[in-house]
Amino acid sequence: MQQLNGSEAHSYFRTKNTAVPMNGNSKGGVIVPASSSPHIVPLPMSVAENVDPEEAFVASISSCHMLFFLDFASRKKLIVDQYTDKAMGVLARGPNGKQMMTEVVLRPTVTFVGERPNSEGLKELHHQAHEACFIANSVLTDVRVDDTFCV
Repeated sequence: MQQLNGSEAHSYFRTKNTAVPMNGNSKGGVIVPASSSPHIVPLPMSVAENVDPEEAFVASISSCHMLFFLDFASRKKLIVDQYTDKAMGVLARGPNGKQMMTEVVLRPTVTFVGERPNSEGLKELHHQAHEACFIANSVLTDVRVDDTFCV
């Protein structure tokens, strides 16, 4: 077995294709080009265009929230024309001193066809979606919706 010196031990590419199973089928699904973040592992050892784990984490919370939002809106007979979220996450030291995703801020913009809820109704839909989101309920991360986007 070949021994690597300290600098060589960290000289490997942090890219991969991640298979995301669909509907419980471990053999099918979507292939997502993944990599470490270039903010953590410098180029060319990472790929800036690929999804990094922190981005995937934020995207999963955002997607979960959106799906519950759409469900609660449809129960109120509201028709969502477009839902866009410019979610962001913060990677920082947590209370235990370890790096973690400390905060995810959802910044959704929603347009409706026909009847539109008022600002309070929109905030309530987001609150319901947040309370129901499996992923937000499963993490230590502070997940919140930026109310300035609920207009």
